[in-house]
Amino acid sequence: MLNVILCGAPGSGKGTQSEFIVKKYGLNHLSTGDALRAEIKSGSALGKEIDAIISKGNLVPDQKMIDLIEHYLDNLQKDCKGIIFDGFPRTVEQAKALGILLEKRNMKAIMLDMLVEEEEIITRLLNRGKTSGRADDNYETIKQRIKVFHEVTHPVCDYYMLQHNYFAINGNNSMEDTFAQIDTILQLVSK
Repeated sequence: MLNVILCGAPGSGKGTQSEFIVKKYGLNHLSTGDALRAEIKSGSALGKEIDAIISKGNLVPDQKMIDLIEHYLDNLQKDCKGIIFDGFPRTVEQAKALGILLEKRNMKAIMLDMLVEEEEIITRLLNRGKTSGRADDNYETIKQRIKVFHEVTHPVCDYYMLQHNYFAINGNNSMEDTFAQIDTILQLVSK
């Protein structure tokens, strides 16, 4: 089973590249951001709590995210070819917990780190904000999200590097060129 963790700052292209990977490799796409936004849209108490956290550019607490992932893994179809983890893990504690959850199921994962220059990220997200309607696509929140990424999430990349499961991707290129890099790596690791 091919399991891929897509890491990168907000606006680095994780969602776009996930679509390309799903199309070519038939993996399940687990976007924790989409799952969290769906919970917010439901209007539940949990959704309201999550909205208050996300709208300020902060991360949802580790245990809530780990529980969400475990529930997802417990409900996988038997014919699942693998999973793209988009937006998880975002902390080293989440990475360790994911390792335990995957190991219990005789699974492993590799990390693809989408490296994009900060100016490009800001431009992409401000442009997305013109049509997305997302409250977090404004300059102040984008800067906070990037700051949180560097402080909290980037150490996850170091964690996977130490595990020898890390691959850097130059995400400043076109979507197609970026996917070509990813495709080469996935072909190698899936053999």
